[in-house]
Amino acid sequence: MRHTVSLKENHLFRRLYAKGKSSVSPALAVYVRPNRRRENRLGITVGTKVGKAVRRNKVRRRLREAYRINEGRMTSGWDIVVVARVRAAYAPYAELERELLRLLDKLGVCQKGEKPQ
Repeated sequence: MRHTVSLKENHLFRRLYAKGKSSVSPALAVYVRPNRRRENRLGITVGTKVGKAVRRNKVRRRLREAYRINEGRMTSGWDIVVVARVRAAYAPYAELERELLRLLDKLGVCQKGEKPQ
């Protein structure tokens, strides 16, 4: 991830949940907020309802890879938190990627002229 830094601090997640824009799908919820920086900050949350550690880590890896591959489509200067819902554990990778791109486009994070497939 070239222009992306990990979002790790709890207070940043809480601020994003409280003051950011959000959009949801059956498998994901995405929260975004401008951060006045040159890079994006990405946080991924996968709760224990999704499954045990192996399944949660698999979902987390898939979401991180879907973001990394499509990072060139994103505009800079956003805090992004992706929350995996229970359905994400059973969704194929292509569906997770498609939903992530659709939600980010809906929230205005994707560049103009770049449409998700």
